[in-house]
Amino acid sequence: MKKQELIHLHGLLAQVQNHYEADAATEVEHDEYETLGVKPTSIHKSKTDHKAAVFALVDGITSEMTDDAKEPVSAAAD
Repeated sequence: MKKQELIHLHGLLAQVQNHYEADAATEVEHDEYETLGVKPTSIHKSKTDHKAAVFALVDGITSEMTDDAKEPVSAAAD
């Protein structure tokens, strides 16, 4: 994946986080993401930095969604 594509993905995931926080009226805990100090607008940061930030952001979002889920959703279609 190119750096530009990774930055775009990073921006999209930040929007997913903002939407989820607004919809669920909760705040996603992402201490690891915050400590990295890499935002989607940090275009001067390296590709590796953005990759680490994407993984940290995804981990925080999915952990929060997993904790929020009350019952598992079936993987099979009806």
